[in-house]
Amino acid sequence: MNSLWERVAIAFRCFFSILFHAYIPNDIAQKIVRPAVPASPAPASPAPSASRLREAEPPAVETFDRSVQMLALLQRDGRLIDFLAENISSYPDAQLGAAVRTIHETCRQVLEDYVKLEPILNTEEDQPVEVQKGFDPAVIKLIGNVAGEPPFRGVLRHRGWRVKQVSLPPLPPDAGRMVIAPAEVELS
Repeated sequence: MNSLWERVAIAFRCFFSILFHAYIPNDIAQKIVRPAVPASPAPASPAPSASRLREAEPPAVETFDRSVQMLALLQRDGRLIDFLAENISSYPDAQLGAAVRTIHETCRQVLEDYVKLEPILNTEEDQPVEVQKGFDPAVIKLIGNVAGEPPFRGVLRHRGWRVKQVSLPPLPPDAGRMVIAPAEVELS
């Protein structure tokens, strides 16, 4: 999985498979899931490793429902799903720019209202940084010529994001939990 486009395609397949079926497709899971290897002989209960994917229990129903709810909020306020589902190749760039500006602003507002984010590293991008020994590879991704042992010195290419707080509204009744946007029928 070296190609950026291959990783993007796999990410979209996983996203929609998890969204609609609550599982990762088998062909992808076999490529990316590696069994956890104990660091020392027979630990009583192995600590989870953020650097490896491992078999996980299915997400709790409410966790899954909250993911759908977040998509529903992005659709309701920003029409994000409509935009992503539409074939935009025939639209002129000027028209797309105007649409994207509106979608960007409304979806950004949804994030500000419901999810508080913070940068992982507070250094400005394109500035030197040092990554200390014991860093978490799920939090800091090393790219480029990675060799040797930490500390690593490099240039920050992306500050990263982590969720600081989530404050979603109450979930709708059971029947509505899987609805991102209801169908609309205009009566005359």
